[in-house]
Amino acid sequence: MSFKNVIITGTGKYIPEKIVTNADFAKNVFYDENSIKFESDHAEIAEKFKAITGIEERRYANDEQCASDLGTIAANLAIKDADIDPETIDQIIVAQNFGDVKKGTIQTDVLPSIASRIKQNLGIKNPSCVAYDIVFGCPGWVQGMIQAYSFIKSGMAKRCLVVSAETLSRVLDMHDRDSMIYSDGAGAAVVEASEGDTEKGILSYSMETHALDEAYYLFLGKSNINDTDPNVRYIKMFGRKIYEFALTNVPAAMKLAMENANADIKDLKKIFIHQANEKMDFEIIKRFYRLYKERNIPEYIMPMSIHQLGNSSVGTVPTLFDMVRKGECQQIYHDGVRVSQGDHQLNEGDLIMFASVGAGMNINAICYRY
Repeated sequence: MSFKNVIITGTGKYIPEKIVTNADFAKNVFYDENSIKFESDHAEIAEKFKAITGIEERRYANDEQCASDLGTIAANLAIKDADIDPETIDQIIVAQNFGDVKKGTIQTDVLPSIASRIKQNLGIKNPSCVAYDIVFGCPGWVQGMIQAYSFIKSGMAKRCLVVSAETLSRVLDMHDRDSMIYSDGAGAAVVEASEGDTEKGILSYSMETHALDEAYYLFLGKSNINDTDPNVRYIKMFGRKIYEFALTNVPAAMKLAMENANADIKDLKKIFIHQANEKMDFEIIKRFYRLYKERNIPEYIMPMSIHQLGNSSVGTVPTLFDMVRKGECQQIYHDGVRVSQGDHQLNEGDLIMFASVGAGMNINAICYRY
């Protein structure tokens, strides 16, 4: 029996060089949503922030870089890793949310699309290589993978390049404590058709959009201080609502992807979940396993990068996956506690999952046989 598989043949990432620690925010004066200044000193704010999110530092793009520049670097590395001719790519699918935002401005620029800019940067001449963006919140790269899978499975494409790129540092309100969460980064994967005797690659997926009460849990809003232009808007969120939403809905979406793959939870080796908040991610995994009445969560199941890289939105999942593929992820956790240093590894035949949640509110998950 022959299977028409859709597999990842190459990955790449770009982690900006500029490191910003929690201590670097000490110069910022934080206000709540009612423009009332927080009386706590920075050390106390930073300690509570780290305890909840797990973030110790994050990365920002250099002043001359925009999202398309970061995405181009990650894309080039993925193409090189897959050892393909870029002229043979049928689609370039780019997950992004704010386009190119130049340093010193807060105006998003998506004309032309980030995908078209990346295609130009890559020097691809083939007009049949179609380039387009996806705006799907933090789950954008996973959604791009689902889209690539659908086109390849239908026979409308043979090879796709799925890229994520974000510079959230350009759309932050530095008077909002939530500004400490976000970072910049990019990831990419080459996805293509492959005939084989065994079923592997993307096995199944699930996806949801909750857009009634949940639609504006993440939004653009004015600064937390009064004496600023209300028409200049920054990324904002209702953190508690997002936390409760994710814990309620993401585990079920992950389980549905497993069911669609006819997969056994005991066979799952790795979960690459969006690096939004350490505490939230661990609770999602815990609740996911409890849906199977499993309380013993495997020690190596969930690699993490949020401590050093922060939350780069669409960039977190592909960056983390590339890190593990290339032996660059060493934080090991058990029951939500960092227990040791060791190498996360992937072996042929491993069942893994990609999962994410974010603005929209959108959720998705993919079951993948490595």
